[in-house]
Parts: sequence; C-alpha cells; structure tokens
Amino acid sequence: MTAKAQPNPTARRDGTQQESRANRFMRSALDILGETGRTDFTVLEVVERSKTSLRAFYQHFATKDELLLALVEKIMADATERWRAETGAMSSGDALRVLIERISAPAESSTQDSINRGLTYYNDHLLETRPKEFATVLAPLQRLIAEILRRGIADGTFRSDLDVDTDATILMQTVLGTLRMRDLGAELNDMPIEGSHVHTFCLRGLAR
Repeated sequence: MTAKAQPNPTARRDGTQQESRANRFMRSALDILGETGRTDFTVLEVVERSKTSLRAFYQHFATKDELLLALVEKIMADATERWRAETGAMSSGDALRVLIERISAPAESSTQDSINRGLTYYNDHLLETRPKEFATVLAPLQRLIAEILRRGIADGTFRSDLDVDTDATILMQTVLGTLRMRDLGAELNDMPIEGSHVHTFCLRGLAR
C-alpha cells in the first residue's frame, strides 16, 4: 500500500490538544518508518522523537499497535479521499485504471520506499492478529472500488453479473499485492509487474 498521505500535524479547528498530540505521535512514527523501513521501534523512541512523555502517549494509545493502526487507518482514509476526488468525474473504465495506477505507483523517494515496506509488513501483521481492525482500515478503499464497479455496470462498461462487494474485495487485494509483485515479476519474468499489467488482468474478469 502506498503511503503518500501523512497525518495532519495541526489540531482540529476547535483547538483540541488531544488530536494535536495524537497526530504528533503518528508523525513521529511515520518519520521513524521513513528512516528505517521497520515497525519494530519502541514506544520510547516515538515519545523521544515527539518530545512528549510516556504518560501523554498512553493517554492516547494503549500500545504501539494502537498507534500504528491509527496511522495506517489515517493514511488509507486520506489516500482514498484523494483518489475518490480524482476519479469521480471520470468514466468507470478510466477511474479504475487511474485508481490502480495510483495504488501501485512506485515510491518517489527512498523515504517513501521505506514507509511502503514498513507498512506492507505491518499490514500482514494486522491481517493475522487483528483482522477486524484491518478490515476497517481497508473499508474506504473497498467501498471506492465497489462504487466504480457499480458505475461501470450502469454504463455498460463492466459485466452485469458481477458480485460487486466480493469482486471489489478481490480486486483490492490483487492491486495491493502489486507492491510485492513488482520485485517478484522482475525475478521471474525479467521485468517488473506494474499497475498497467494488473489493470489489464482485472479487466479480463470485469469487462463485458
């Protein structure tokens, strides 16, 4: 999963300090991820980076997992809203293509690559240990894909017999796996697997 979205470091308009501090902890965790590509940092490292206290941390998050879960959820929600705004006026076919391209786009910097790698491994951890919470994280993206599929059915681009919710989930997981398939494709096929390949593959099952 790409992670270009970052937590907003500012407090809400009502000025609540709680959100400002929570964002500060998420920002610190994201900075550590960008430097190391790993999620095995400690709560103390986050606290020191954010220049706060352990007491303040535990006022917002019960564990480091709670912090990382909030971070992943924020990143996915923000990214999905950007993608929805970008694809909303497009035809269903173009919307699906652009969405797949955005999700599977390679990192634009070494920092972004480290964040992507760290979050990809953490997503595997979430899937195994906290599947309900992980489903909540992915729900916005699954709904966006389902919306695009329904538009495609309505305008005749996609097959009318699609099981939209199920197919949207399968498509989402296929696209999210592109981050791993890029390197795997280079080893097996002498060329990386890109978003365009995933889009073509998905269309074979979706198009009328």
